[in-house]
Amino acid sequence: MFVKVKSSVFIDALQLQLNAPKGECLRGVLKDDCGVVCRTLEREIITDKEELTWEGLNDLPYGRYTLELSQGDDEMSLNLVKRV
Repeated sequence: MFVKVKSSVFIDALQLQLNAPKGECLRGVLKDDCGVVCRTLEREIITDKEELTWEGLNDLPYGRYTLELSQGDDEMSLNLVKRV
């Protein structure tokens, strides 16, 4: 696993811990429970171990989400919940 999410429950931001080679590009797609893309994120990794805060999620409706992350050939999917 190249990314850890500090909590699977979020309110207005996601805290991510990256453990990947620097210079790689991280791509994240946040989808709602119907599979509709709500947000996307692309970021170049600067250091081998890095913490990233994905902000600006406060206007999303409460409910279940899927976070799909990819870096090169590595892909992972995480289930998340947005709460009050």
